[in-house]
Amino acid sequence: MTPPPTALTEPPTVATPRPAPARPVRSSAPAASPPVGPSTRPDNPVAPPPAAAKPATGGALVLVGILLVALNLRAAITSLGALLDEVRTGLGLSGAMAGVVTTLPTVAFALVGASTPWLVRRFSAARLLLVSMTVLALGQLLRITTDAPGVFLATSALALAGIAVANILLPMLVKQYFPHRAGLVTGAYSMTLTMGASVAAASAVPVAHAFGSWRAGLGVWALLAALALLPWVPLALRARAAARRAGPAPAPTPRTRIRPGRTRLGWAMALYFGAQSLSGYAIMGWLAQLFRDAGYQPQAAGLLLAGVTALGVPIALLMPTVATRLTTLRPVVLTLSAAMTLAYLGLAVAPYDAAVLWVVLLALGQGAFPLVLATIGLRARTAEGTVALSAFAQSVGYVIAALGPLLVGVLYEATGGWPVPIGFLLVALAVQTGAGLAIARPRHIEDE
Repeated sequence: MTPPPTALTEPPTVATPRPAPARPVRSSAPAASPPVGPSTRPDNPVAPPPAAAKPATGGALVLVGILLVALNLRAAITSLGALLDEVRTGLGLSGAMAGVVTTLPTVAFALVGASTPWLVRRFSAARLLLVSMTVLALGQLLRITTDAPGVFLATSALALAGIAVANILLPMLVKQYFPHRAGLVTGAYSMTLTMGASVAAASAVPVAHAFGSWRAGLGVWALLAALALLPWVPLALRARAAARRAGPAPAPTPRTRIRPGRTRLGWAMALYFGAQSLSGYAIMGWLAQLFRDAGYQPQAAGLLLAGVTALGVPIALLMPTVATRLTTLRPVVLTLSAAMTLAYLGLAVAPYDAAVLWVVLLALGQGAFPLVLATIGLRARTAEGTVALSAFAQSVGYVIAALGPLLVGVLYEATGGWPVPIGFLLVALAVQTGAGLAIARPRHIEDE
């Protein structure tokens, strides 16, 4: 395991042997100065890992922190989706306002995610995650205390801002702490993210019924965010102590800032991330309605939708590991796209008769999400490159993703059926496939 940078936690103390007296020797090379910790100055980009060995407990604590953060990355969203009717009734939300609520996550992820590289250059990752989980917990608590729709939107946006920062940071931390286990760790946190989303969606309504209010069904997830704070408190304290001991640092060597928006790889990654997210949000928002229209009862339609998420859990665990072991991602990209194509065509032609088969194929095709998370780390050499590529791909990608549920809904209302919306999703899938083939070839963002 490659040791993490001191920008996150304190490195172990390494004794420097005292030089023995020696006769003067002429040398054309300047004497080497003792190593110092990486700079913590605001203008220092993400620092490289130190050469010293890191205690295993540090990496274990970071892994626990990553998994707890991942549990929170969708719970605030899927719990609201499950209780949207109750929230609309309780707050008197109009249809347009409810549409804003469902689109808010992608907008927040795009806008706040774009600013995360700037934050990483100024603060340690541990401090940023500590603040982001605090903001998430506060946002979820504050939004259940109001009866004003505008305040509810604002506090929901506050909670989503915390998620947006964490979205960008996790791939960077995997790259720093677990470079030789990146696929396994990415798979673990992708699976944890999916499990958190599924549990929140499934239990929000029962919790609300148990306590007699939708507010309980939303507010309970603030406790999960508070739990995710625990590992990052000592890690942030270590980072602060290390920065104080390091003292004033020399001016860093000027480095060219990585700008994925000026590279083909950056745009291909953003298109792939955006197209697969568009598909995912459209499926989550409209698949149950499609099955209802096909003749299924609401409860059965909901179970079929839950099946997509449940079957995606093992896929999320395995996909990043598979990706890291292949020399090219082309076979994986084509396999996932083929599964989605068959599922879409099946839903258009025979949504009732072979619903379970289409659910299985959709779950396989949605493996594009853990795949792209792993690919972000594979297409960057450094932590700085990882966070820059992650921020660009996710901020642009979520803007694209926001169009999915909206356009599918507009086409469904305009045509009164599903062939045209499914045709739109097939066009988006074609874009996803082309972008996927572009990112399949091994290369790095730092070289473009």
